[in-house]
Amino acid sequence: MAFRKFLSSLGINAPEVETVLDRTVVRPGESLTANITVRGGGADVEIERFAVELVVRFESHGETEARYLNPIFTYTFDAPFVLRAGETRTEKVALELPWEMPLTHALGRPLTGAYSAVRTLLAIDGAVDRGDVDPVEVHALPAQDAVLRALEELGFRRVEAEVKPGHAHGTRQSADWWQEIEHRFPAAYGLKDVELLLVARESDLDVHPGTSAKRLTLPYEETTDHAVLTTRLDRYLREQFGVR
Repeated sequence: MAFRKFLSSLGINAPEVETVLDRTVVRPGESLTANITVRGGGADVEIERFAVELVVRFESHGETEARYLNPIFTYTFDAPFVLRAGETRTEKVALELPWEMPLTHALGRPLTGAYSAVRTLLAIDGAVDRGDVDPVEVHALPAQDAVLRALEELGFRRVEAEVKPGHAHGTRQSADWWQEIEHRFPAAYGLKDVELLLVARESDLDVHPGTSAKRLTLPYEETTDHAVLTTRLDRYLREQFGVR
């Protein structure tokens, strides 16, 4: 990555920031580390706030539909401090991804609508600049991939993913958000759409085909046999939606 100028209204006195991630492909439950380097401009400035955020694209559905980047984890460095002209400071940070971290990729492919990034921000003289944004790919856990692969084999077609704030009805969330992965039913089911939730924990996974259906909890060891899992999911979904 290259240095990016922050708060350009300061002209030649504006500091520059470079964020270098140790990797850009991660999975839920893993740690993402980064080196953040701040370089002073042409004059001393007081840094009032210096922080790194793990942000995810959220969607809200009120009177109007809105998409926005929402921080789900924030690490704040010690501040305020004076950054001298030409001075260079480097900080290292580790961001722990929760097990319920929203996915951006499944089965090695991007999920339409999903986005996650590391965002660095500086505040000087009351002005905040969030200009340094570095995208991160969050790939599905093996158990999540196994469920989605089974659904593909059953004829389900993935459409898009959305992350919403709050708690979905009937889930065992620990996070203040949930991700829905919209699918089209195969013709054999005689139904249209289903919004799938895959709520992961350290040792198992809850499958929610919509918030009104009874959840199916799968220990990870029960997702390794593809044929058995596919048959189980087909039977479970037919029972939930009254399909023969």
